Amino acid sequence: MVYTTIGYYDIFNMPKSIYGAEYKKVVENLRKARENAGLRQEDVAQKLGKPQSYISKIERGERRVDVVELKAFARLYKKSLDFFV
Repeated sequence: MVYTTIGYYDIFNMPKSIYGAEYKKVVENLRKARENAGLRQEDVAQKLGKPQSYISKIERGERRVDVVELKAFARLYKKSLDFFV
């Protein structure tokens, strides 16, 4: 158990949400949307002002996407936020 300012929590039994089924679906939908838009990872990275590795890590599930980033992807891919979640 670890103590924080909000109380105790068990660091060994915390869920790894980045690897959860729901997040994997978001990642899969991001990749599908990019491919359906006819864009390469390099194209998306350039349009978002990010390195290609940023897109690659997101699509491999190694980097989490926050809601602001997801909104940028949705705008770029011309999809609603609902499509991804």
